Amino acid sequence: MSAISTRTRALAGLALAATSALVLAGCASGSTSGDGAGSYAAAECAADSTSANTFKVGALLPITGSLAFLGPPEIAGVGLAVADINAAGGVNGSQACLYATDSGDSSDMTVSTASAEDLIAQKVSVVIGAASSSVSLNVVDSFTEAKIVQISGANTAATLSGYSPFYFRTAPPDTVQGSALGQLIVGDGNANVAFIVFNDAYGTGLRDSTALAIEEGGGAITYGAAGSGQEFPPGQTTFSAEVTAAIASAPDAIVVVAFDETKSIIPELVAQGWDMSKVYLTDGNTSDYSEAFEVGTLTGTQGTIPGAKAEGTFKDNMSAYWLAVEGEELTDWSYGAESYDATILAALAATKGGATDPVTIQENLAAVSGADGGEKCGTYADCVSLLKDGKDIQYQGPSSVGPFNANNDPSSAFIGIYKFEESNKPVWVSAVEGKS
Repeated sequence: MSAISTRTRALAGLALAATSALVLAGCASGSTSGDGAGSYAAAECAADSTSANTFKVGALLPITGSLAFLGPPEIAGVGLAVADINAAGGVNGSQACLYATDSGDSSDMTVSTASAEDLIAQKVSVVIGAASSSVSLNVVDSFTEAKIVQISGANTAATLSGYSPFYFRTAPPDTVQGSALGQLIVGDGNANVAFIVFNDAYGTGLRDSTALAIEEGGGAITYGAAGSGQEFPPGQTTFSAEVTAAIASAPDAIVVVAFDETKSIIPELVAQGWDMSKVYLTDGNTSDYSEAFEVGTLTGTQGTIPGAKAEGTFKDNMSAYWLAVEGEELTDWSYGAESYDATILAALAATKGGATDPVTIQENLAAVSGADGGEKCGTYADCVSLLKDGKDIQYQGPSSVGPFNANNDPSSAFIGIYKFEESNKPVWVSAVEGKS
């Protein structure tokens, strides 16, 4: 899927300019909880005129950089959540608003640093993001110092587990995805495995978790193992040496753990005659490559993406939202459900605590996720109704993750397994549930 273009566009009345520290402000309204045909109206939510009671969602999501392909589904997830919150009456009687910034990627941390400073200055209620674990590691200390809750719908690096009392995530740590991917690789009959991986907290962490599962299954790592020094730096554009070395190690399969660099790695694998049905991708690159490669390039390649399969009404609603505010079809749903649930959980925490400040949200997040038990509810409106009746709740949204555990990670989550068809698009095959 191509990245969002750099032209200025509207997102629920918010101008999305693909520059660092984007300053976007707006409110989305309209019901999306029915048949997927919700309507969306825009209204400005200026920082200097916003009521202290307003639930102000700060988004730190990729508009530019190597993860920009994840921008649309995550932005749609947050925007749809804001719309659903407002359609249900807002938070404690006040409207929810969205203030969005660009997270960029790990190749230029000045983008996320500037955006984090902006979000702190705007006194947002909660920050949703970032997509990149390395980007979150760059800004999480700043949010913690400011006592602002950060909830990522996409971070998976194991180093972020229990990192801060103000950091939560609705995506499972790499230990869960790595276990599922490693078992898939070994289960396919691959004993010797090579890794082409970038030197990034996400990359090396997922590599380590996957390698452990492979080794526990009786396999061995032939190239790119931890401690080998064979990782490549983020942003590299040529991979002849890495692919040559990986193939020379005589692997049965090759795992590519990278972001946009994958678009350069794949052609090199093809040029060197590697069987693409023996390639495995991960959530950072299991994407739509229909416009990037010739038809049939990735046929048989497999990949994993944390999260349940986006389907039914929720998928329709995300698509309707993106079409309404962006005028384009949504073609990728990766981490959309997790971003949606992160936003809804924060709003429910504010509702339970009776205030929209970050500390109140932080104190109530675990409870509304069901960490202490409670009656299950699947929509914001239904959960608010239960809270108003004085009941404990367990929110269960479209991502299907379990309650937050002691590390502020989801206690359980699904990992989707995908296989690429001839069009170079990943098709959902199955899902396995893991615990963290």
